[in-house]
Amino acid sequence: MSNVVHASPWGARSRSSGARGWLAGFLFAWTLGAATASAQDAPTAQAGGSIQPGPIYDLLIGTYTHGTSRGIDVYRFDSATGQVSPVSSVQTVNPSYLVVTPDARYVYAVNELPGDTGPASERGGISAFAFDPRAGQLTFLDRVSSEGNDPCYLAFSPDGRYLLTANYSVAADPGGSFAVFPLQEDGHVGAAVLVVHHEGGGPVKGRQDNAHVHSTVFTPDGHYLFTQDLGNDKLYEYRYTNDGSRGLLSPVPEGYVQMPAGSGPRHLVFAPNGRDAYLTSELAGTVTTLRYADGKLAPLQVLPLAARGFAGKIGAGAIHLSPDGKFLYATNRGDANEIVIFAVDAQDGSLKLVGRQSTLGRTPREFAIDPTGRWLIVGNQDSDSAYVFRRDPVTGLLADPTRLSIGSPVDFKFTPSS
Repeated sequence: MSNVVHASPWGARSRSSGARGWLAGFLFAWTLGAATASAQDAPTAQAGGSIQPGPIYDLLIGTYTHGTSRGIDVYRFDSATGQVSPVSSVQTVNPSYLVVTPDARYVYAVNELPGDTGPASERGGISAFAFDPRAGQLTFLDRVSSEGNDPCYLAFSPDGRYLLTANYSVAADPGGSFAVFPLQEDGHVGAAVLVVHHEGGGPVKGRQDNAHVHSTVFTPDGHYLFTQDLGNDKLYEYRYTNDGSRGLLSPVPEGYVQMPAGSGPRHLVFAPNGRDAYLTSELAGTVTTLRYADGKLAPLQVLPLAARGFAGKIGAGAIHLSPDGKFLYATNRGDANEIVIFAVDAQDGSLKLVGRQSTLGRTPREFAIDPTGRWLIVGNQDSDSAYVFRRDPVTGLLADPTRLSIGSPVDFKFTPSS
């Protein structure tokens, strides 16, 4: 592990030039990928009863494998009807978070270990797969250590040369970390070239005894990385300079954005305008609106996910914007088990509650909105089910759920089917 740098490795440089195949034109492909219609079309029903073509997508679902699931399931998703049809599956341990390259040639998954059953010293992993969209088939390529425990998030660098993971914890060196891995031309993942450990904790016993990195999110301009730490209530900020002028990632002078004590920041998303950002704080059960400018994030608004007077357990989870950026959705777990729906003010990015939708099961960890914006699928981790909801693009509300039986579903990614 001589190519792994620990403890403030700000002068480290990558030992890989990165992939030059699918990575060429990465940012352009990333922008167009979600909006590109598939060459394989399905009929789309219109209000007047006429039938128009609509895209078919591959839907990849990551799961926890301590029960009936084997790993990653691949489905075909008909955006005209919301119908989901099984295609294939591949075995891999606890692939609880997935990312797909813009050209859909490769899929990467965390192996969230040790999980609830393994030894505390067991390191997690990152598994790479080649993907054939036409056949809907995944082929295992390789697996590397995540250099920490319980990896729970993945993100591509803006230029597509690296893959980053958030390690929720690190045994024997308490505290979360994030790690950076070079991507090879053939889709394989190289050993980590950078590992950064966080320190400290917060006031919530049992959840904030140590640092816990939960997500790694690059800014829309591609110049900065924010890493959300549930354990010490900080959004750490790093400058990304892949030319080696400052090292690959270097801390900014202010270091981090301090969130309220005990709030437990989890996931961060940026709006299409590149100005507004939204954060779920798991322990507080809130959504925070932030303003981004020149490498800085400033909190502007905090809203609770729980309904007024709700007395049960709460737990903010996933957060996503509709494709048009007009609505924001977040899961509230605990005893609520719902998706909370907010309208986004086009002028200042502020949020207004417009509705709630039960997920019809327990522990909705993640969800996804299809690229057409007409459907939302959410998984109930502890009910072995997922539901596809029809989404109203005008009101943002959800209706007409269809149930899928899936063992411990926890992540969903759409990609165009060839």
